[in-house]
Amino acid sequence: MRAWQRWMPSWVVWVILFVLPITARADLNIVISGGQESGVPIAVVPFQTTTNTDMGSIIRADLARSGQFAPLAVEAMPSQPASPDQVQFDQWRSTKAQYLVIGKVDQAGNGYQASFYLFNVANGQQMVGRVISGPASASRSIAHRIADIIFQEITGVRGAFDTKIAYVTEVDAPGGKRSYTLEVADSDGANPQTVLTSSFPLMSPTWSPDGTKLAYVSFEGRRSGIWVQDLRTGQRYQLTKFPGINGAPSWSPKGDKIALTLSKYQNPNIYVVDLDTRSLVQVTHDSSINTEAAWLPDNQTLVFTSDRSGSPQIFEQSLAGGSAQRLTFGLSYAAGAAVSPDGKTLALLAGGSGGFRVAVQSLNGGGNDLRYISNGGSEERPSFAPNGSMLIYASQSGGGSVLKVSPVNGVGSQTLQFARGKVRDPAWGPFQGGQN
Repeated sequence: MRAWQRWMPSWVVWVILFVLPITARADLNIVISGGQESGVPIAVVPFQTTTNTDMGSIIRADLARSGQFAPLAVEAMPSQPASPDQVQFDQWRSTKAQYLVIGKVDQAGNGYQASFYLFNVANGQQMVGRVISGPASASRSIAHRIADIIFQEITGVRGAFDTKIAYVTEVDAPGGKRSYTLEVADSDGANPQTVLTSSFPLMSPTWSPDGTKLAYVSFEGRRSGIWVQDLRTGQRYQLTKFPGINGAPSWSPKGDKIALTLSKYQNPNIYVVDLDTRSLVQVTHDSSINTEAAWLPDNQTLVFTSDRSGSPQIFEQSLAGGSAQRLTFGLSYAAGAAVSPDGKTLALLAGGSGGFRVAVQSLNGGGNDLRYISNGGSEERPSFAPNGSMLIYASQSGGGSVLKVSPVNGVGSQTLQFARGKVRDPAWGPFQGGQN
């Protein structure tokens, strides 16, 4: 067995597997657990409402998931004001909360109107006062938008809670058969929507930068191919169907290209396809395995996994040509790289005797500042939130799998757990409207 076969990504292995076709619907029950125990103390009072939507709890969970806030437990709150005139700041100073959020939700026609206020507890000054309206179906989105506003007002960084994630589920059915779905959900795992159901494996979803399309790998017809699907219309088309491997698509920041892995000439290499002309350019020319490309913000540079140095490591390659530059050192295994939206940080899967863990380092730091994000030892390729503050990744747990969200700076994580089956390949979508 060649060395590369021992670390071959799962989508490569599935090229040669026989998959028994059957359809089944995954029954998802996503539970948010865990959270951030350190961070800036903030009190988000339950919003006064006659509706069934608990926006306060959604906002608290969002802020905790960022890793930068430690929301005060409701039972520890001295009172529950809903308007500025009801706030007694001396009460809140005794809780050590630095910030206070209050609000109320009213029904407005067929929708909701949420009014909220953010205060600096130390000086009693109002920092934000806003009213946000929307249809009843968008109640969770309204709460996420409020959390985004609070996050940006305090940190100066745009919030990424009112965004989407994509992922793949795998569910066993009677007779040893399986069903696969491509799902899109809110950033906290709520409101999952099925994009595609298949009796053949689906994997590696990647978002277009405007958030309207997904590219992914499908094994329908018992061979791998890359498909592009419009989330608005449901229409899709097959982008590649070359013999051998068609895998690991990655949409460019400008939306004009997709990088992918092909084994047209036996060894997997990185290619880039122009979505307007469908012209194909080979980026790597190497006898090793080259896969899992990710783009830098300049739309002209890729990072990817290669075993050309003897073990899987991360390399950087310009589309203009030249030699590939190695980015990871001191690790026996480095793969599955993702690049932060500002192009400064590299997230990756670091392997060793302790298993596979998510880590981050500066893009050109050579690993001198490598820092582990996860502790489980059984994680999969990470994906950045569009503001670069969080990572989402799949993790094996109790014979199944979960999604975990961890702050890039800070400690702790939140777990999105499914009722049954496996979940993998999460990809965090862009900001609403696609403006990163």
